[in-house]
Amino acid sequence: MGKMKQKVNMKGYAGKVLIIVENLPVPFDRRVWLEANTLTGEGYKVSVISPGGKGDSEYELLNGISLYRYRMPPSTRGFVSYLWEFTYCWFMTFLLSVKILFKEGFDVIHACNPPDTFFLLGAFYKPLGKKFVFDQHDLCPEMYEARFDSAKRSLLIKGLLLLEKLTYKTANLVIATNESYKKIITTRGRVKEENIFVVRTGPDCERFRRLKPEPKLKRGREYMVCYLGVMGPQDGVDYLLHSVEFITGTRGRNDILFVLIGGGDSFNDLRKMSIDLGVEEHILFTGRIPDGELMRYLSTADVCVDPDPKNEFTDKSTMNKVMEYMAMGKPVVSFDLKETRFSAGNAALYAKPNDTRDFSNKILELLNDEKRREKMGECGRKRIEEELTWDHTKKELIKAYEKIFSK
Repeated sequence: MGKMKQKVNMKGYAGKVLIIVENLPVPFDRRVWLEANTLTGEGYKVSVISPGGKGDSEYELLNGISLYRYRMPPSTRGFVSYLWEFTYCWFMTFLLSVKILFKEGFDVIHACNPPDTFFLLGAFYKPLGKKFVFDQHDLCPEMYEARFDSAKRSLLIKGLLLLEKLTYKTANLVIATNESYKKIITTRGRVKEENIFVVRTGPDCERFRRLKPEPKLKRGREYMVCYLGVMGPQDGVDYLLHSVEFITGTRGRNDILFVLIGGGDSFNDLRKMSIDLGVEEHILFTGRIPDGELMRYLSTADVCVDPDPKNEFTDKSTMNKVMEYMAMGKPVVSFDLKETRFSAGNAALYAKPNDTRDFSNKILELLNDEKRREKMGECGRKRIEEELTWDHTKKELIKAYEKIFSK
């Protein structure tokens, strides 16, 4: 690492990195923001292209990182709008990359998926001597199948697999979020193991600080159950709403407030669904909220939940929300998913896959046992602090960049 810091260019940087991401605004995208700050701390000059959130400026210099943003497209609700979103975002990213090339310059394009279309940018800039790093946040074929029923048509999946293959082929090295992804990269992608680095999205414990619980946030209820995350068709929040219906209706529990934190394509549909199910009085939809308010809710929560249903996508994916719950010392209820078990271990109770009744019973089981909640919460916090914080996981990112710049 010290050797890399000595190899600087004329402007004093170890190298210049352009990170591109389409899925979320930056710094709201926590993984990308952690990566950008880590690379900056290692002496690299970092620029980022992302969509802009509400109130975001087109350009901002934050923590020494240049943030370039374009207007966020409307939420997608089908294949045609999904295709339009990809096309629009790719074109805007390309225009901004040209601007950055002349204004600041870059040596490496660090592309975060979805989508798997930024290999075209990598191929475009490679003749100019630029390297291409693929940071695989999601398995796009599996994710699309989980998101849209129409994805069962084999032609669409074949197209997504082709895009993924071309991305692997273009990349100088690939960053995976867990070992399940690494296995797919080596088998389906046929990428050599020495060109794959596993960088888990460990939470930043400086950000996730437990505060004193505030009972008033429970709005007169005895217990609070929290969900934190994106609310899209594939995220299983509809499963959670059915669980709320069972808990409040069949089990007659009116002493629980369910707080759903976050936004996404399905946010309005889910609010309507809560009314249709007759459970709206038991649920608080906060939307996206500032970190300070988020910490207040998570610190007050008795149980946190991850209702992602089991499928080929979720079973292989690391759920950031689970590790963030653990960082806050909260017990978790989740469906039984392979990578969630790896992350949470004994900090979670695992319901039968996609069984909302069992999911509901696991929530009630924890709410009825305060000592067990405390023990599980401390177990999760300890695992994060000793093994899974960003301070631990970022080391592989640093190694990846040492390799890319050593050539």
